[in-house]
Amino acid sequence: MSTNAKPGSGPALDLDGVPTPALLIDLDRVRANLARSLAIIGGADRWRPHVKTAKVAAVQQLMLEAGLRHFKCATTREARVLLDLARDGGHSIDLLLAMALRGPNLARYAAIAAAHPGQRLSLLSEDPAHAAAVRGLDAGLGLYLDLDPGMGRTGIPLLDWERIASTRAAAGSALRGLHAYEGQFGGIPLDQRPAAADALYPRLVELAERLELGEAELVTSGTPAFALAAGHPAFAGRCHRVSPGTVVYWDLTSVGSGLDGYAFAATVLATVVSRPAAGRLTVDAGSKAVDAAAGDPCAAVVGLPGLRALRPSEEHLPMARDGGPMPELGQRLRLIPRHVCPTVNLADEALLIEGGRVTARVPVAARGHETAG
Repeated sequence: MSTNAKPGSGPALDLDGVPTPALLIDLDRVRANLARSLAIIGGADRWRPHVKTAKVAAVQQLMLEAGLRHFKCATTREARVLLDLARDGGHSIDLLLAMALRGPNLARYAAIAAAHPGQRLSLLSEDPAHAAAVRGLDAGLGLYLDLDPGMGRTGIPLLDWERIASTRAAAGSALRGLHAYEGQFGGIPLDQRPAAADALYPRLVELAERLELGEAELVTSGTPAFALAAGHPAFAGRCHRVSPGTVVYWDLTSVGSGLDGYAFAATVLATVVSRPAAGRLTVDAGSKAVDAAAGDPCAAVVGLPGLRALRPSEEHLPMARDGGPMPELGQRLRLIPRHVCPTVNLADEALLIEGGRVTARVPVAARGHETAG
């Protein structure tokens, strides 16, 4: 699998004393990825990054230092960690929680909003009763209509005008924009994505005009489509933001976006613990350290393209040698995850790297879910 980057370049790291598996985050690479994304998108005001990927306060701090003030998140813990960081740094941010929260989760989000006066918080809605319930909380929460542009995960289908109009009416003055995540673009061949964009984006703009939304925001696009959306003429003159989050760290799946200039900023350090047969070995970074849900291979090995990751099992990741040298027992390997977002979520702590050396050990503060207020 092509990695489209050179994760093994740069100063060697002394990681011999680090217990494994361990999440490593290279802040110099994060800065470079932020700069590359801003260049593609056209500035900080066009980007609403999804912090479900970052999860580490030090990385979110770099995002704030880069001038980003509009964000997206998926959980109340992610919201709280980012809002605490913004408050402590004297920043005012605009945060969209990309879920139609209900019950205790909605109550928790309202409490977070109350604890962070001066910050602008919103969430998604796809149902009139839900929109009315959010307004009834009188918590100052904004609403974005969640539209389904064909992915089939959440949102109102674009052709269901009655439901769209009734939800918009129920949202009333709390409505702040439209949200449409075209994640299905990731499954479309690169050469076919421009045509898919041309078919979708004008429809979103026409829908906004039909709803008479004026200057309301249109939020689209994760990593597979953000470059297309950011430069698409349908959004010219509109308040439009894209929301890729994976680009902060980059991963093997992101390579499929066809973009260059990115570096793998998050890797998992593992140790060879077994060589059970000729051409086979196992490292101690299985599905509890590297996300396995995105498919096989779940990871690639930095500097050793002849190793192929097999199906992970709990704490174990078997590998087969397709060519090249065979690592020794006890040897350290650095793994590039296929899907970095849930991989970061699996770690309690991360080691931060700057200038080619480990500078800090920090909690992955926004991982997991809150079960109490």
